[in-house]
Amino acid sequence: MRIVRFASPSGMSFGVLDGDGQVAQIEGHPFGTISFTGQRFPQADVRLLSPILPSKVVCVGKNYAEHVREMNTGDAPERPLLFLKPSTSVIGPGDAIRIPPGSTNVHHEVELAVVIGARGARNLAPEQVAGSVFGYTIANDVTERDMQRSDGQWTRAKGFDSFCPLGPWIETDLGALGKDPADLGITCTVDGEPRQAGRTSQLLFDVPTLVSYISQVMTLLPGDVVLTGTPAGVGPISPGQRVECSIEGLGSLVNGVSGADTASTAGGAR
Repeated sequence: MRIVRFASPSGMSFGVLDGDGQVAQIEGHPFGTISFTGQRFPQADVRLLSPILPSKVVCVGKNYAEHVREMNTGDAPERPLLFLKPSTSVIGPGDAIRIPPGSTNVHHEVELAVVIGARGARNLAPEQVAGSVFGYTIANDVTERDMQRSDGQWTRAKGFDSFCPLGPWIETDLGALGKDPADLGITCTVDGEPRQAGRTSQLLFDVPTLVSYISQVMTLLPGDVVLTGTPAGVGPISPGQRVECSIEGLGSLVNGVSGADTASTAGGAR
């Protein structure tokens, strides 16, 4: 099932996107039993937003061996390397990634994103994680590389408004599509030029390990998002470019890039 959050003339709602390109509006949030309102909209007549508004985005650094090597920052970590992106960094498909004033070294990072379900996650063993996963979506862990190197920690480099595109939807049952989150193709292009290509089977720490590890540190609430790391091939983006992040079974997340002076509310349309 593809869960979307969308804007229509009647406001913002959650819905289910079907194979005919129709969005069926649901009552309230998508956790638990889904109840439909009876309203349906052609996808072309609504605007897809970030499919969830998480209380926090928990990210994992250096989780592909080739990316560790390309960054030239030492050995791969012995345990998951965690950091946070603020909720205000989240934007949706089609929203602009905004380059901070004076910055010339902002990079794309395509990642598989895990969305936590109604149970939340606290002190889970890896074998318990599946019951706390609502579904999967695509993320772009946008990073200001000069700040990341100079600051010694990553909050500023990763935390700007618009630095966490999510979408275009949450897929709740990859198995029904014949896909396994443990082995999905993952790519990123900029203006159609291939930049990143990998598979989630190359993750140093897999999804059950990551969610279990994080849940020993902090409670993951329903709707929280875990970013699992990026494959090799990261590189700069600049105003006027178009970034397309794609993951097998999840579609494509497309965002333009703009300068810092583009007017927007905090976090974009989100």
